[in-house]
Amino acid sequence: MASTDLKPLVTNIFTADPSAHVFNGKLYVYPSHDVQTDIQDNDNGDQYAMNDYHVLSLEDVGGPVTDHGVALSLADIPWAGKQLWAPDAATRDGKYYLFFPARDKENVFRIGVAVSDVPEGPFKPEPKPIEGSFSIDPASFVDDDGEAYLYFGGIWGGQLQCWTSGKFDKDSYSNMEAQSGNALYPKVAKLSKDMLSFDGPVQDVVILDKEGKSLAASDHDRRFFEAAWMHKYNGKYYFSYSTGDTHYLCYAVGDNPLGPFTYGGRILEPVAGWTTHHSIVEHKGKWYLFHHDTSLSGKNHLRCVKVKEIFYNKEGEIQLTPA
Repeated sequence: MASTDLKPLVTNIFTADPSAHVFNGKLYVYPSHDVQTDIQDNDNGDQYAMNDYHVLSLEDVGGPVTDHGVALSLADIPWAGKQLWAPDAATRDGKYYLFFPARDKENVFRIGVAVSDVPEGPFKPEPKPIEGSFSIDPASFVDDDGEAYLYFGGIWGGQLQCWTSGKFDKDSYSNMEAQSGNALYPKVAKLSKDMLSFDGPVQDVVILDKEGKSLAASDHDRRFFEAAWMHKYNGKYYFSYSTGDTHYLCYAVGDNPLGPFTYGGRILEPVAGWTTHHSIVEHKGKWYLFHHDTSLSGKNHLRCVKVKEIFYNKEGEIQLTPA
């Protein structure tokens, strides 16, 4: 079934970048909340001018969806200047944590965290971004052993290319990405026990081809652009992501949450609209791909979240149809 044939989860607001989790047996979806704007489309992403987050929940895929309203607003985040882009959430020790990117008052993307006693929020933000964080698209993953990780990064408007020296270099902004050699790697860091800071250094998420070589910057059909996600299936770690300007969702597989990961293939072909962003979650014995497209509006910056079932073959490869 094509993405345009699927029904949006909600139509009362525009939603994108869905991060889906199962908390207390129920599906919760943490999307971006797209808003109307007169800003013209550009490679910097200025047209994505989101200023709050809503949380959605549903008991069953295909069943009624509840919009719990505003869970966090830009005005409540002391350090943030604009653009609340793709978030994610996690739970530990009875608390719920919303991880989110935003431009700070100097226009540099950082990652913040907000806390709630319930999965739907509202969330109270920490007064400062996570120390050592940068770029966009945080994806949190809590492993079976209780260790928690935060994956992040995005090139072009996501500013990952500005951090190759370890410090923000605004002169690298216009380069958009590596022009030769290896593609820029997404990033990962272990999270502290209280989920509010990094517990160790920021590391590269290394993605290799089947010959063990790093993906090239020129390989736009496979290289990482944005939209990191991590899930675990049959003891293997699946790192999935968007290729951005070629509009694919791809995945790579590894034996360790820190990588390296070997490219495994495509999950989803291009959808309606420029961006593609997703999450993968198991619920009641089935696996689901949450994603978005622009079928509700026809505009790149006004998207809608959808969901479809996915499958694995005996080799562990992801498929859109049963093996």
